[in-house]
Amino acid sequence: MRPVITAGLAGAFLLGRGRPEGLALMEDTPAGAWRSFAAALVCLPAFLAIRLFAWAHLGMPPGGLARALAAELIGYTLAWTAFALISLPLAQSWGRGADWPRFIAAWNWTNIVQYLVLLLLAVPGALGFPASIAQLLTFGGLAYAVWLEWFVARHALRLDGGRAAILVGVDLALGLFLGGLIRTLSGG
Repeated sequence: MRPVITAGLAGAFLLGRGRPEGLALMEDTPAGAWRSFAAALVCLPAFLAIRLFAWAHLGMPPGGLARALAAELIGYTLAWTAFALISLPLAQSWGRGADWPRFIAAWNWTNIVQYLVLLLLAVPGALGFPASIAQLLTFGGLAYAVWLEWFVARHALRLDGGRAAILVGVDLALGLFLGGLIRTLSGG
């Protein structure tokens, strides 16, 4: 598994710099797509740190920490799996089903890059920087994450910019839905 993770990370960091040759390091088989979900485990500490920073800044969720943490972990798991399940029929409908394993592998591994960027940009807010600066940094991180997902979709699935944007929009809509679900499960 170590060579798979090493290649996935190397490819992700190339893609994160706008270099499509990072896709050559991504597995392009269904088994490789499944293995790429190891990225969810790699991202989990950053995800939890970002959530803890947010709760430290905004206050504890109304339902308590244990309930909020359980809800967040459920949402985290759903987000990783649901997008993969939704993106496959879309890729197939565009005649790109054969490219989907490499796309989902790249999408999974580049999530590590996104989480690292978001975590780094959350630190100033956690350190007490003015809210306006923290919000600007968060917005910049989110804009980068959206661009990276679009870039990966465009190159991995060989899509035009509009169809790549549709995939990003689907993921954003899924994120909004899951955010509402998590708030409900958290008791808030």
